[in-house]
Order: sequence, then C-alpha cells, then structure tokens
Amino acid sequence: MTTHKKYRIGTRGSPLALAQAYETRDRLLKAHPDKLSENDLEIVVITTTGDQIQDRALSEAGGKGLFVKEIEEALIRGDIDFAVHSMKDMETKLPDGLIIDCILPREDPRDVFISASGDTLDELKAGSVVGTSSLRRQAQILNRRPDLKVCLFRGAVDTRLRKLSEGQADATLLAYAGLRRLKKEHVITHALEAEDMLPAVAQGAIGIEHRVADTDTGELLAAINHTESQIRVNAERAMLAELDGSCRTPIAGHAVLTDNNQIHLVASLLSPDGSERFDVEGTSDIEDANALGRRLGEELRVKAGPDFSVFQI
Repeated sequence: MTTHKKYRIGTRGSPLALAQAYETRDRLLKAHPDKLSENDLEIVVITTTGDQIQDRALSEAGGKGLFVKEIEEALIRGDIDFAVHSMKDMETKLPDGLIIDCILPREDPRDVFISASGDTLDELKAGSVVGTSSLRRQAQILNRRPDLKVCLFRGAVDTRLRKLSEGQADATLLAYAGLRRLKKEHVITHALEAEDMLPAVAQGAIGIEHRVADTDTGELLAAINHTESQIRVNAERAMLAELDGSCRTPIAGHAVLTDNNQIHLVASLLSPDGSERFDVEGTSDIEDANALGRRLGEELRVKAGPDFSVFQI
C-alpha cells in the first residue's frame, strides 16, 4: 500500500486567509487527483503579530511584514511545508532560503467603495469620514478629495463592516478580491476603476511560499501556478522593490497584459496627506516585465527628487 506524503499549509486565521488556504488546497486536489486526497493536506493556522495589533496602523507598528513573520519562521523551521499569502502583504525581499514561485489566478484587483448612504466617493459631503487602514488609500482619497477626513479602520472584513454600520465612518474602501472570496459582494456600493483608485501592488493575488531546497513541494505547486498572474505580480513588485516600498509609503501599481504579448504597467507615488502625487506608466514585451517594473520605480524615485523621504511616515 502506497503512503502519501502529507503537506502542512500555513496560513493566518482570518476568514479571508482561511478562504485562500482552502482555495489553494482545492486547486492542488484538482491538479493532483491521483497523488493527493484531503487527508494529505493539513491547514495549520498561525497567529501573526499583525493579527494581534488592532489599535494602530501597521505603518506605525512595523510594516506589513508583521502579517507573515511568524508564518515564515514556521516555514524555515520546517513546521509547515508551504504558506499561503495575500501577495499585497508580502515584503519584496524574502528571507534567505524561501521562495514564492506559485501565484494563483488573480482576482479582480480593484478597490470598492462602501457607504451606508449609498453615495459615491465624489458625492460624499465635505467633512465626511472614510475609514481605512491603508496609507495608499488614504493618500489617494485625500489627493482626490482633500475636504474629506480619514480615520483608522483595522480588523478583518466583518469588523470593518461592523464599524461602518455603527457609524464610526461614513464610508470605507475594501479590496474587491477579498469580498468576492468571502461571497460578500452584496455590501459593495460601487467598484472603483483603477484610474480612479490605483490598487495596491499585487492586490487580489494569492502567492504560495515554500523552502527553496524543498523541490518536491516546488514541483507540486508548479501545477497550479498561473503564469499570466505571476508576470503581472512580479512586474508590480519589481517596481515596489525599486522604491524600497512598504506600507509606510503610499505606492500603488497595476499591470495588465495586452493582446500583442506585451505588459502595461501604471504606478503612483503619493505623499501620505495626498498633497503630492507622481504617476508613471510604460509598456514592454512580457519577457522584460521585471525590467519595466524596475525602470518605472526608478522614474518615480527621480520624480520625487532628493526629498523622497517625505513620502514616508
């Protein structure tokens, strides 16, 4: 009787993180029907520092890496075999010995606007309060509507929706992808097009991290990698890496593949208060996608000038 290797899947414990982990498991089961059963894939919930901090913005607490630190430590120790992440939470430089070479098909990367009044972002009355934990969203909101106020909204999707229903803010912005994965599209007032609210780098993408030396797991995951999504995400992250981007800097980016085998990338850098904004865009062959990202990141740095540090908090 053949015994199957069991794989341990590391994830955060939020409803969205678990939904992403189960999606990964289901895709693996479909890709390897003769090799895997549900009993061969164990989901391991790991509480991260980012989950425990709810009273202040991550930009003040140490950055978005707080959502993955403990998971990556478990991966390095061998307590889990691979980890499922929201790619927008990932630092551009991974710990030595770890790699992300599997990206699942990317969901809709747009932000959505949610308002109890049913108003749009442009229709909100002056002085209205928008709740968000994202410095990127804050900067773009204030750039577009400097007459609005922004307050901190931390927590899982349900927590933010509850805060909105309690009147702690007049509106909020969330990722379309997360609401779709949680089957909560009904709460959306309307979706914001990328030209109106440029998404976070890699928003809507799920990445799977494993140990470089674990070639068995790498081969297993290769079967569910979505090449188009991988190219787009890598280009956006190359741009971010050129700016040393983190959640302390309002940076946005969105890449799409065109019909003629090229990639088009749009990127923005803003001051936290939205008073300054720089935009760049470019197109290249798909083979040069990462180089395009690096070039646009450098263009943003040059545009921001020697006072680039003022764009960070």
